[in-house]
Amino acid sequence: MRLYWEQPYASEFAAKVVRAWSEGDKHYAVLDQTLFYPTAGGQACDTGTLNNIAVLDVREDGKATGDIIHTLTSPLQPGQRVQGCLDWAGRYRRMQRHTAEHILAQAFWRAAGWATLAVNMGSPVCTIDFSGEPDETLIRQGEALANWAVYANTPVKTYLISDSELGNYPLRRAPKVAGQIRVVEIENWDMVACGGTHVAHTGEAGPIKIVKYERYKGGTRVYFMAGWEALETFSAEHALLSRLGEKFSSGILELEKPIGNMRDEWYKVRAENAALKDELAERIMRELLTEFPSLTIWAQVPNAVLDMVGKRLAEWPGVLALLVAQAEDKTRYVLLKHSSRSEDLQVIWDEVLKPLGAKGGGALVKLGVLPLAALHPALDAYKKYLTISR
Repeated sequence: MRLYWEQPYASEFAAKVVRAWSEGDKHYAVLDQTLFYPTAGGQACDTGTLNNIAVLDVREDGKATGDIIHTLTSPLQPGQRVQGCLDWAGRYRRMQRHTAEHILAQAFWRAAGWATLAVNMGSPVCTIDFSGEPDETLIRQGEALANWAVYANTPVKTYLISDSELGNYPLRRAPKVAGQIRVVEIENWDMVACGGTHVAHTGEAGPIKIVKYERYKGGTRVYFMAGWEALETFSAEHALLSRLGEKFSSGILELEKPIGNMRDEWYKVRAENAALKDELAERIMRELLTEFPSLTIWAQVPNAVLDMVGKRLAEWPGVLALLVAQAEDKTRYVLLKHSSRSEDLQVIWDEVLKPLGAKGGGALVKLGVLPLAALHPALDAYKKYLTISR
């Protein structure tokens, strides 16, 4: 018996175990009645406990008519009496999400003629896939209509009909099951076949906020939040904006200007920094070419320009070089050569850097890291190798 249909606001119930079995470390039970809603129709299942045993998952063995299977952390026994307890906070939030989905689906049908193609309400940010093309104006109209339905605080009713009666009920979409059809009706607003759990009045589902939308499979995917989860998000976002307002000495609705100014200044500084690094890398390269007329180079350079100096030297005919730089708690290195040099960088890497704990790789340019303590030993080992190899 599906108690969640008749008693959606209940959080505790008594039941009898009809079937129970285990498969490996997973344990399952079917009860003669349950408040636990199974994952279905885009709505996640309820969680909670049976005799203080955690209910991890709830599935339905057959759409709308099969057994409700509870996945447990410990086994139960057939015939055993159990006391069930739902995670009520989670249940209520899922009721808010699902009712908000119905409200939004009808709102977009009225605002734009969009049909609902798919829904997912498994997390605080839910999605509805609609048949129409993305349109900012229609999105805002749909959101406004949905919240007017929330403010109306109209009753949400559920009842069963037979599929032979369908012609008497203006359902928003055709049901996916036959036989007995469960209808969820939002008075004077929406009517649809649905097996989920819902709040009793639309006011409980609000506020409804569309947080994002995007083109998806030729239609529009709308992301929304509802109820307590929307309020909690608004509260967290307002607190963040208030803190930013204090830092910028600005009202939270005027933050765009100081943040925009800061962004523009940052772009300017970044461009200036790039130009200075480019100039510094060029100067260091020239100094190294002067200091090492044989074009066999070993040197420590600033970490900020290590790659830039290495790139320039690798393009200079006749160059073979090991450059190292201190980068916080490690040493970065560039071992490079111009294609005109005959040396094998892999051999040098194996003989000089690998014994010091080097990591990295490459062909004409080898990049990587060494332990911090290996910075100067790497240069000494490189010089020693060059002396011996000659």
